[in-house]
Amino acid sequence: MKQSLGLTAVVVRDYDEAIDFYTNTLDFVLIDDSYVPEQDKRWVVVAPPGAAESHILLARAVGEEQSSRVGNQTGGRVFLFLYTDDFWRDYRAYVDRGVEFVREPAVQDYGTVAVFRDLYGNLWDLVQRSDKSASDT
Repeated sequence: MKQSLGLTAVVVRDYDEAIDFYTNTLDFVLIDDSYVPEQDKRWVVVAPPGAAESHILLARAVGEEQSSRVGNQTGGRVFLFLYTDDFWRDYRAYVDRGVEFVREPAVQDYGTVAVFRDLYGNLWDLVQRSDKSASDT
């Protein structure tokens, strides 16, 4: 049997501002942006450059309950883990583009990591895994 996660939904305030952040600030690729008339919403999917299976659905919040979750889907815990093949390249690019890092870079047994906030406040790990941890998966 083979399974994989197809999409991870991130609740956002606005489709266009989210697309702008993910594609222009984080260099993600816009995979799909289709209107769904039956539900009066858009199906917006982005992915890190070079990603084959890991995609994010940018889901616009509808109503008060969903809106209250924007930026805090996990109660303040790191929510998403962005693996990179060049930590310092991406870290410097993100800093230059104004991304807020809330935990500075550190070398751990599993690799080099720093924590940043997306435009809504969700916490992400930017990680370049060590050779050992990358070979363990």
